[in-house]
Amino acid sequence: MKVTLSALDTCESSFTPLVVIELAQDVKDETKEWLKNRIITKKKDGGAQLMFRPLLNKYEKETLENQNLYLVGASNIRLLLGAEAVGLVKESSDSAMRAFTYGTRHSFKGFDDNNDDFLTMAECQFIIKHELENLRARDEKMIPGYPQAKLYPGKSLLRRLLTSGIVIQVFPLHDNEALKKLEDTWYTRFTLKHQPLDSIRGYFGETIALYFGFLEYFTFALIPMAVIGLPYYLFVWEDYDKYVIFASFNLIWSTVILEVWKRGCANMTYRWGTLVMKRQFEEPRPGFHGVLGINSVTGREEPLYPSYKRQLRIYLVSLPFVCLCLYFSLYVMMIYFDMEAWALGLHESSRSEWTSVLLYVPSIIYAIVIEILNRLYRYAAEFLTSWENHRLESAYQNHLILKVLVFNFLNCFASLFYIAFVLKDMKLLRQSLATLLITSQILNQVVESLLPYWLQRKHHMQVKRKVQALKADIDATLYEQVILEKEMGTYLQLPSL
Repeated sequence: MKVTLSALDTCESSFTPLVVIELAQDVKDETKEWLKNRIITKKKDGGAQLMFRPLLNKYEKETLENQNLYLVGASNIRLLLGAEAVGLVKESSDSAMRAFTYGTRHSFKGFDDNNDDFLTMAECQFIIKHELENLRARDEKMIPGYPQAKLYPGKSLLRRLLTSGIVIQVFPLHDNEALKKLEDTWYTRFTLKHQPLDSIRGYFGETIALYFGFLEYFTFALIPMAVIGLPYYLFVWEDYDKYVIFASFNLIWSTVILEVWKRGCANMTYRWGTLVMKRQFEEPRPGFHGVLGINSVTGREEPLYPSYKRQLRIYLVSLPFVCLCLYFSLYVMMIYFDMEAWALGLHESSRSEWTSVLLYVPSIIYAIVIEILNRLYRYAAEFLTSWENHRLESAYQNHLILKVLVFNFLNCFASLFYIAFVLKDMKLLRQSLATLLITSQILNQVVESLLPYWLQRKHHMQVKRKVQALKADIDATLYEQVILEKEMGTYLQLPSL
């Protein structure tokens, strides 16, 4: 029997929650009811057709602390139909990677009608996220109860709710049992073996798995360079031909490791189904807005936005802003060279130990400034790219990457090119390169390792106090888990390594 979305029931009171929606404390009841109806309404009527219920304590009641927390999930059939809609690619019985369809579900490896593990945790939460983000206004002119929150046909409801402050956050819910199992196989015991990238991908998704996969690969790839480069660091040779040989090896090494990584990356993404995850017609990204109409190519109802307006935004606003940022980066670089000249002059006049240390201070300050500028520019680039209103996620990512790549390259390496080809000062080049590289690595380690660890320890103490307070009223249940996870930041949603 063919199963369709219109035949699914979304009124079950008991389901496995995958995503939590937190509303503001003063949200009106009519707004909550409207949001609930839009989430559980059938797809053909403009809803997401998901399961939705408030978070209750062990007495099946809402309390003051959880009255604005709502759980979102879906039945197994709904998730499978959603997997077909988003174009997930799975391994079929003949070991080929094919786009999943519900009608041919039995031809895919590992599928069983009685098994709910066919889709990974990350895939299930991605489907829920996709459906929520693609809830769009139809005939509504405003969000009920909030006349100032205007709507028009095609506007993303979740985006408007977030920008209006009605929805505080939407976050995925951890599976504690699966997370504990991943923790035991990943980082609780120090062993010289490969990371469980397939398990990481199954829980956190392909992006996180590729990130840790690249870190592992690049760490091992640096070993031969470290071994060969050690004599060049320990001994100062007057014969510069040896440095030319080392530089040539660097070029060959960087090319080889890049090609090997591309091959390994393609192998992983093919195995995970993302390499061939291309639908015939890519759907508009959730942040894309415009007047609701019929796409002349796909024949689907979706927001329409004139391309000439987007081009005007790119060439009249984004491009001048990027050029201004590049000019500012070069201006900061010239300030750095002025600081270097001042430190060098001070050292030559006194020749003391503290002035020898002072020679490295300009490079350290400049490295910190580079990291700050990179992060500030990243926020600006994301805002501009979102404001340009790209229809497809691929177009959005391409424009964002181009902006970030151009600025980061100039900001990070312009000073080195200037020293090498304009000043032609090998001593300053060696000093600047070493200082910038070491300072950048230290900052990255602090941001990516020490800061998450500190936040985890700090949050752990807060969790202990809150658990003791909660246990007077509840057991260690879903209620407790949601109350604690809603206070986690971005760092704490991932295990602290």
